[in-house]
Amino acid sequence: MTQTAKSYLWKGYLFAAIAEITYGMNPLFAVPLYENDGMNPDSVVFFRYLMALPIIAAMVVMRGRRLTIPRFAIVPSIALGILMALSSLTLFLSYQYMNAGIASTLLFVYPIIVALIMVLFFKEKISMRLIGCIIVSLIGIALLYKGSDGATLDTTGTIFVMGSALSYAIYLVGINHKRMQEIPTLQLTFFVLLFGTVLFAGRLLSGVELTTPKEWYHWGNIIGLAVFPTAISFICTTRAIQIIGPMPTAILGALEPASAIFFGVTILGQGITARDLLGLLLIVAAVTTVIAGAKVTSILMRVRRMFPRLPFHPFRKG
Repeated sequence: MTQTAKSYLWKGYLFAAIAEITYGMNPLFAVPLYENDGMNPDSVVFFRYLMALPIIAAMVVMRGRRLTIPRFAIVPSIALGILMALSSLTLFLSYQYMNAGIASTLLFVYPIIVALIMVLFFKEKISMRLIGCIIVSLIGIALLYKGSDGATLDTTGTIFVMGSALSYAIYLVGINHKRMQEIPTLQLTFFVLLFGTVLFAGRLLSGVELTTPKEWYHWGNIIGLAVFPTAISFICTTRAIQIIGPMPTAILGALEPASAIFFGVTILGQGITARDLLGLLLIVAAVTTVIAGAKVTSILMRVRRMFPRLPFHPFRKG
């Protein structure tokens, strides 16, 4: 592999890391809107998507491009938008039933779901080293499983998190399809968010109550949601998948619960125990192994090259 190719791969890993760290900021902005303003999840995610759209649109225009996508991408983009919207909504719903830090750690089962999808539908073989990284990450998450306040899992909240993980895993695989890789990152991200926003608008029009922040300065939390875990995270996720594929991007998702806990400790004032610290270290070790493992990188890149020859189409029925 040439130095240029290695540098290109490192960009993919960097984009994936930024995406997951910023996505871990969801509880930082969302929880205060629940606790201080009494907003419901539909309203929070609706405003989150709605305010992210002009940010991404401005970025597209500044780069001298048009807000258009090819006709063949319209239906897949609608499907991807619905998947991402469902993932966001179910995750935000789970915050009402369990500690946000626990929800963020449970969400990390999505790399396992991605791996299963790749094995079942794309006939991909997973190396023992990659399996080892996943296991180490899961051990780290198990150590983080119980919050410092002793909170236990709620069945309804757990179902919502699992639904969020499943939707996001399917989204990661779908957006890596060869035809979708032909669309510039910003344009694809914009239309995925647009179709997701339409879904929430439809829910609100069907009777779901629209709630807003009680104080004007609390809109800062909405803006924070729109900028960091939405605009920045979605753009970086899409770009990372286009460079390194869905598998390594998903595994680097271990940074998301670590990020959520970090912001919870440093900004929200939540405590951290030696058990929590050990869990974080195991997650970081697993992520570092994924990035540093040249053989793993080679295997994962072959997954991406296989897509054009696969008979299975994630957007075709049957």
